[in-house]
Amino acid sequence: MIHFYEKQEIDTLINHRKGEVKLGEKIKIIKSLDELEELEDYHIIFGIPEDIGIRGNYGVPGAKNTWHEFLKAFLNIQHNEYNTGEKIAILGYIDCEQEQARAEKINLDNEEAYYQLGKLVEIIDSKLTETVKKIKDEGHFPIAIGGGHNNALGMIQGCFLANEKMINVLNIDAHTDLRTTDYRHSGNGFSYAIEKGLLKYYYLFGIHKNYTPQYILQQMEQAKNIDYYLFEDLVHLSTMDLLVKLKTAVNFVKNDFGLEIDCDAIANFSASAKTPSGFDLNNVRSFMKLARKENLQYLHICEAYASKDGQVGKSLSYLVSDFIRREI
Repeated sequence: MIHFYEKQEIDTLINHRKGEVKLGEKIKIIKSLDELEELEDYHIIFGIPEDIGIRGNYGVPGAKNTWHEFLKAFLNIQHNEYNTGEKIAILGYIDCEQEQARAEKINLDNEEAYYQLGKLVEIIDSKLTETVKKIKDEGHFPIAIGGGHNNALGMIQGCFLANEKMINVLNIDAHTDLRTTDYRHSGNGFSYAIEKGLLKYYYLFGIHKNYTPQYILQQMEQAKNIDYYLFEDLVHLSTMDLLVKLKTAVNFVKNDFGLEIDCDAIANFSASAKTPSGFDLNNVRSFMKLARKENLQYLHICEAYASKDGQVGKSLSYLVSDFIRREI
């Protein structure tokens, strides 16, 4: 279910330099789920190397490689007074290899093919749910990187089972991911979470007018547990004003919420639904600090696809290190 790393694997990813210490040399590498019982209050970082849900939602595949690009960048952050490596552990990644291989062989020329992809997504849902539940049961904070936004369901469901109650979600995204629940894909993780009674309050920050179907707009207007800011109402604001608006969103979901970052909310970012218009990366870095609350349940960054120049991995490593850093 999980691919755990040996220390030698991690060492090969670190660019060692005389006189310098990299974060990867200091953080803990988990070799089994049982080790979680021996730790106290850690950030547990793991990957979800798949793009099956994205394929099922007519998106651009490539997110299966994002975790590995992120990991290399993250491990090579300088270990210094700002990045100490304290209370950080790499769990490994959810083993999606068989499901991914099967998905890549499916010819998407008929409706039945998409239902087949949905069944593969459901298998990953189960693996992810079990992993997140175990992390939460042992008192740790899960941080998931990579894959499609279909994986929001596993994050929510794992927290629900561990907490034995519904949770809320703040989603920084260009899309609602509230599409119909005919089969599982990256565009309906939150629909399923609501339908299953897992998700209580849901706030969408930055959705685009051009890519929100009318039936979903009507659904959100009628729902008391869903609220949102349109990107078009935020586009003219300064970073400080954006943070004021984001505070409203945080207050809406303030009791036991998960934080979702969909990379297609970032302008010109390599994502499954890349957009020329969106938040810039520095905006999102600022968001990470404001949303970091004691009652936050998890962080999930998704929909990015790997880049040849390593900039996606580096960008995600900025977001994660900003999030972990206790400066506020």
